[in-house]
Amino acid sequence: MNIAAPTPANRTQRWAVIATAFAFLITMMGTTLPTPLYALYAEQLDFTPLTVTALFAVYAIGVVVTLLLFGRLSDELGRRPVLAAAVTFALISALLFLLPPRLETLIIARVVSGLGAGLMSGAGTAALMDLFAPEKRGTAGALAITVNTGGLALGTLFAGVLADTIAMPLVAPFIAHLALSAVALAGLFAFTPAPERIGRFTVKPHRLSVPAHIKGAFTRGVLAAGAGFAVCGVLTAVSALFLTRELMLDSRSLAGGVVFLAFASMAAGQLIAKRVTPQRALPVASAGLTVASAFLAWALAGVTLTPLLISAVVLGVSAGVCLNAGIATTVEQVEPHQRGEVSSSFFAGLYTMLAVPAIGVGFLTNAIGLRPAGLIFAGAIAVLATIIAIATFAARDRR
Repeated sequence: MNIAAPTPANRTQRWAVIATAFAFLITMMGTTLPTPLYALYAEQLDFTPLTVTALFAVYAIGVVVTLLLFGRLSDELGRRPVLAAAVTFALISALLFLLPPRLETLIIARVVSGLGAGLMSGAGTAALMDLFAPEKRGTAGALAITVNTGGLALGTLFAGVLADTIAMPLVAPFIAHLALSAVALAGLFAFTPAPERIGRFTVKPHRLSVPAHIKGAFTRGVLAAGAGFAVCGVLTAVSALFLTRELMLDSRSLAGGVVFLAFASMAAGQLIAKRVTPQRALPVASAGLTVASAFLAWALAGVTLTPLLISAVVLGVSAGVCLNAGIATTVEQVEPHQRGEVSSSFFAGLYTMLAVPAIGVGFLTNAIGLRPAGLIFAGAIAVLATIIAIATFAARDRR
């Protein structure tokens, strides 16, 4: 049987997809590199749990601010300039983390990392959509979410393993990320298409909007996926403190591994989501978030590791399905010139729900302790996820 050789156009497109996905992966990887290192920073700089959660949350705030200011930038300037700016911010963030650790420097590094993630979340998703044929938008959406969550997963595991095996745990992960960011930046300029026209660059707040025909789906998708992001945010912010202070486990690999399980399972959730219609997947996955919250409460109440690991897996799969369903019913349903804005609006909602609960848990932890604060949070998420599941079932029945 003769197999036709790929045409130059196909090869060019394939390399453009690879370069874009790699840049997306590396940028998001940098955002979770500090996760297993928070306990080390807390010990070295005498941080309270509130300081740790605030240090995590400023990253998410940076993402939201970037999406609000530049949510439509890739629609106006073209995808490649915005993707390159995102990777550049990731590179600068790595350089800042290599400076002697101080709270002010760490905050700036996290904000800069958030700027890169904010640009990449909207522009990267839209860029991958552009590179696939219209009938393969589902594949493009799944790839975008997979490299997004896969980068988050790899970052925390990578830093945790290096912290346990190399003598400079607060330096080595960021040197490696600096090199990877440079490769990603070179790949973008070598393989991704230059914009056909470059619009005018302006810095002004944009009122991110969503077309009327997807507003209901948008609200349900953001709330469902945002609930999953909220739990992932709290796990990212305080899991290292819980392991070291409550379970007396000082392994940085384990601290990174817990968060890795959540984000890796989120990426794996894409495989499940592709087999189920979004209208059916969203309520079932929302119910899964309730189950994950129950396991998290068990882990906190019993001060035990196994339910925490189970919670991370169930949470990740459920949140991944919610993300896929949310993208499929929003970003995939609009015209190309609206994708950057709708994608940015979607992720602005997710990252708001990532940041606010983490700060809330930090305040509660200072007041009543880590475990009681976590139990209150788990209960709140379980209630929210149950309401979303009921609402999405009702919406599906109406259709």
